[in-house]
Amino acid sequence: MATIATTGNKGKGIRSDCQLTLEIRQSGGIDIQLVSKVKSMYGESILRLCNEILKFYGITDARLEIEDSGALEFVIAARLEAAVRQLTGSKQEFLTEFMEQNKYQTAKDRDRFSRLYLPGNSPSLMINAGVHKPNGIILDLEDAVAVTKKEEARYLVRNALRSLDFYGAERMVRINQVPAGLADLDFIVPHNVNLILVPKCESADQVKLVNKRIDEIRQEKSISGKIWLMPIIESAAGVLKALEIATSENVVAMAIGLEDYTADIGTRRTNEGTESFFARSMVVNACKAAGIQAIDSVFSDIGDMEALKQNVLRSKALGFDGMGCIHPRQIKVIHDNFAPDEQEIDKAKKIVNAFIEATEKGLGVVSLGTKMIDPPVVKRAQRTINQAINMGKLAPDWRNEFLTV
Repeated sequence: MATIATTGNKGKGIRSDCQLTLEIRQSGGIDIQLVSKVKSMYGESILRLCNEILKFYGITDARLEIEDSGALEFVIAARLEAAVRQLTGSKQEFLTEFMEQNKYQTAKDRDRFSRLYLPGNSPSLMINAGVHKPNGIILDLEDAVAVTKKEEARYLVRNALRSLDFYGAERMVRINQVPAGLADLDFIVPHNVNLILVPKCESADQVKLVNKRIDEIRQEKSISGKIWLMPIIESAAGVLKALEIATSENVVAMAIGLEDYTADIGTRRTNEGTESFFARSMVVNACKAAGIQAIDSVFSDIGDMEALKQNVLRSKALGFDGMGCIHPRQIKVIHDNFAPDEQEIDKAKKIVNAFIEATEKGLGVVSLGTKMIDPPVVKRAQRTINQAINMGKLAPDWRNEFLTV
């Protein structure tokens, strides 16, 4: 049985993290060696936390070496717990404080223009992500985490869900590919994750397995509240099963991942997107048929904002409702260009106003000029109005001004 474990990260460019080396011994008591630039200010609290965790796990004899680069308490706790449980096999969880401002639920139809991917084992990228106001923050346990680091990343993501301020963004986690990703659910379902991304999804059966395990954990832990799913289509097989995946239980959005998809079909991804037009159209049509949101892939060139803008406009024209992003600077461009423009807002105002007037007159039919307006059209127009109001492009009392024009 191993007696030494090392977790975390250190080295040039590493910030807000730490590397811990824990050795459990037969005697000698607790010996903690701390190297940190902030030792004079936070050394005592770091040592206190580590002693508390070791005591929690009943460890009385150990040597702990800590190389700290400004890690917050929830990061240190995750790193040490991962090392302890690796050595002892303990199933006990040392849980950090759950921030009150993170105890919110999210609606099925909330705006998901942007979702910001953050590597699940890199705390420095997580800490201030919420201030950039993405619609969703994704803590990624899949592609962004090295295979050798996936286990310890689970503890960090769990603690982040509890102790990191998301500033109201939808709290998302991308698990590993099913079935391996089912083990990730134990670390996120009990901690108010709002939405789970299911990568490389190729059938409704994979979604069913995720739902089944979520339900089991919810029953075990007496958890209430909804947990939404966003499958990611990343292969030719997934594209051809898009509708059955989109209509699965608890799915509120479906995304496409073009890096893996283009590799799967043996082609190269381009900005124009002709090679993925069929796949993207399939995903959009499946989503619209299922009544859920269609989410486009990330745009990988973080330095070209004009190319990003054109990509967003093409994406919106295809029928997508949002896209992923890999850098905070992409968020504003995505929001500005997925948001309804003036022409869309004006049309929506006319439709919603016609509906209100017809309702006030007790009419069962809504018309605008000589055209009849179906309920889905009214619903879509009202959503445009709501988005415009939420983004400050339209006043909440817009109808008063509209009627006086």
